[in-house]
Amino acid sequence: MQLTEKQRRHLRGLAHPLNPVILIGGDGVTAGVIRETARALHDHELIKVKVRGAEPGPRDAMLERLAADTDSALVTRIGHVAVFYKPRAGNPKIVIPDA
Repeated sequence: MQLTEKQRRHLRGLAHPLNPVILIGGDGVTAGVIRETARALHDHELIKVKVRGAEPGPRDAMLERLAADTDSALVTRIGHVAVFYKPRAGNPKIVIPDA
């Protein structure tokens, strides 16, 4: 999923007050983390994920893998926190502006 800068800016504004719902620990991106992230995206469409204890290179690789495995968009990442977006099929709750 490709997002324009206007759409990213809109989603960042919506995500600002959110707390992380997924925490990735020392084991990295496991099947359980992928499953729970997919469930959270289905329920909320826009979520924050926090990665603990990883260097910037491996952390970015984990977040990219999580986005690919959940078929979601990595909206932004700042430090150890990333924002993911995946519209709900059929009845999206979040309406993002056109490109």
